[in-house]
Amino acid sequence: MKAIVLKAFGSVDNFVVEEIPQPTIQDNEVLVAIKAISINPVDIKTRSGKALATRLKDENPIILGWDVSGVVAQVGNDVKDFKIGDEVFGMVNFPGHGKAYAEYVAASAAHLALKPANISHEEAAAATLAALTAWQAFNTHIKINPGDRVLIHAAAGGVGHFAVQIAKHFGTYVIGTASAANKDLVLSLGADEYFDYKSKPFEEAISDIDIVLDTIGGSNIERSFEVVKKGGTVITLPSATSEGIVEKAKAKGINGFFFMVQSNGEDMKQLADLLGKGIIKPHVSAVYSFDEIGKAHQQIETGSTRGKIIIKP
Repeated sequence: MKAIVLKAFGSVDNFVVEEIPQPTIQDNEVLVAIKAISINPVDIKTRSGKALATRLKDENPIILGWDVSGVVAQVGNDVKDFKIGDEVFGMVNFPGHGKAYAEYVAASAAHLALKPANISHEEAAAATLAALTAWQAFNTHIKINPGDRVLIHAAAGGVGHFAVQIAKHFGTYVIGTASAANKDLVLSLGADEYFDYKSKPFEEAISDIDIVLDTIGGSNIERSFEVVKKGGTVITLPSATSEGIVEKAKAKGINGFFFMVQSNGEDMKQLADLLGKGIIKPHVSAVYSFDEIGKAHQQIETGSTRGKIIIKP
């Protein structure tokens, strides 16, 4: 099978498309014939030698990627929920070695869900790591309530565009930040307000927030503290800027924390239900081939991708 192998951490020039053996599956796994995968910022950070690079450095070969959608080609002896021919999607083995940049992926059955019939494989692959992150932020790590005022930074991005839709599903009042070019997209997702983060500092215009979802990091975290009510919460995702957030938030009388998304098939089933009912819809901005993996990574590196980037074998 073809796979995109990372020969060394660093630039996109270190990717090579190679023929390697098809993976064998364990009793609790299924073999998925890949129809689409999606790219996330963690892919780019790991490729460059950060994020999960220390976990993967001794693997050979190193195959990045965690987001898959495809068709079950083989079923392990202990798997009861899937059969050959089922269309499935999920985030595989995160934060481990997902090996999704390939034509076939061995995936734990516990990380997958049946793909809704009303969405494409491209859309399903898009609704994995990013959608799971938003879901787990608002459903696992905190419980948002109807009427909460929620501020979502980078609301047109991968996690952000799902977060807007999921927060609205829970009955909250959503404010989304984005560039002026993405105003219409953010509002079309259901946001009650849009704020152009380039127009002036958001903390000068926004206040009385119950929950902030920060996908940017850096100074954005502490600036977000300024807009949150006493007892409110700031959730940040970039791990490089997570140090000290709990203590700094506590000093302001609010809650602050970092979390990393985890593979979870039960959560994927919840997302599949929302996708099947049209309650959330993935935004796919571009589709690339295996041979264009470098271009796909470079697009994510711009920091201005709308929705999700997809790769097809």
